[in-house]
Amino acid sequence: MSRQKRGIDLSIKPKKAIVCGVDFGAADDTEVSLDELVMLLENLNIPTVARVTQKRNTPDPSTFIGSGKAEEIKDFALKSEATLLVIDDFLNPTQKSNLQKLTAMTVWDRSFVIMKIFESRAHTSEAKLQVELAQYRYEIPSLKGLGHQMSRTGGGIGTRGPGETEFERHRRKIERRIKSITLRLDEVKKRRRDRRDRRKKNRVFTVALVGYTNSGKSTLLRSLSKDFGILVANQLFSTLDTVVRKISFREGGSFLLSDTVGFIRKLPPELVAAFRATLEEVSSANLLLLVIDSSDKDPIGHMEIVLKTLIELEAEDLPRIVVLNKIDKARSETDFIAMELRAMDEEIVRVCALTGEGFEELLATIEKHTFKNSQDKPAISNVE
Repeated sequence: MSRQKRGIDLSIKPKKAIVCGVDFGAADDTEVSLDELVMLLENLNIPTVARVTQKRNTPDPSTFIGSGKAEEIKDFALKSEATLLVIDDFLNPTQKSNLQKLTAMTVWDRSFVIMKIFESRAHTSEAKLQVELAQYRYEIPSLKGLGHQMSRTGGGIGTRGPGETEFERHRRKIERRIKSITLRLDEVKKRRRDRRDRRKKNRVFTVALVGYTNSGKSTLLRSLSKDFGILVANQLFSTLDTVVRKISFREGGSFLLSDTVGFIRKLPPELVAAFRATLEEVSSANLLLLVIDSSDKDPIGHMEIVLKTLIELEAEDLPRIVVLNKIDKARSETDFIAMELRAMDEEIVRVCALTGEGFEELLATIEKHTFKNSQDKPAISNVE
């Protein structure tokens, strides 16, 4: 008699994703954006088995991509064993719910994917609070898409009577938590503002690193400060907290250099709002170092995304230096990139953050800006 297997197999098959982007004809970055989405999912260890693109004039109000395309995706998902459909845009609750019904798949949008990555990268209490706040703000409009169970009424302790729906109770609970988190983050915001005021009083020159996620900002800060305890990782959004270090000039004098969260296409507005206290380090700086990965497929496109985000932060008019990083990987291409940027009236410095190449020119250029900012070299006086 053959031996029978004992026990129950409780293993869960890993998610396989189908990504879908819609080209509305306004821009030609649909494929580039899908490349990013695939990379975002890779950072969550979710493989992509298929990419779907579609041309439309406007989003379908009920499913975003249209019921016909949803049926096509469902058929392919059955063959490929894909269980996750990721739309490369922002879905409203109705669209998400309808897509899940039509495809019989779990449906995410780009916002949810980015928030999942932020959640996995948040290690400090402040970062965790900011991510939690963004998730709650994202969740409130989505509650209506949870189905019939949220429409049930009931009474009992902690409710407002028998006529209150489960949706209303859950929303009140979330709103209380949002208020609590907002108050705690307001305290963080005040502490940061007080610290900036002290720096300003002591005439501390502050420089902020900004750029696309994974452009090498943290590596640049680590190399310039020679603080090898700073986290550097070849992954998206490795930095969610502001890291500040003092950098000295060779002939005397110094400045503070800060690194904060990177930017990306279609960054969820909930995250921008939740990380406002952190991102204010950018808008309050004397000078921006806009870091570009010169080896990227679309460095100018990435810069345009960063500039759009700076407009949201009201920091687009701050003095800036464009730092072409990773020149060791794209030495021949940097001439063309630099030429295009200079035509846009940008100040350019080329560096390799890993080896330190170009640092002397970069520091000299920053030092010139300190003199433009003040007749005297500002000095740091026990200010963090």
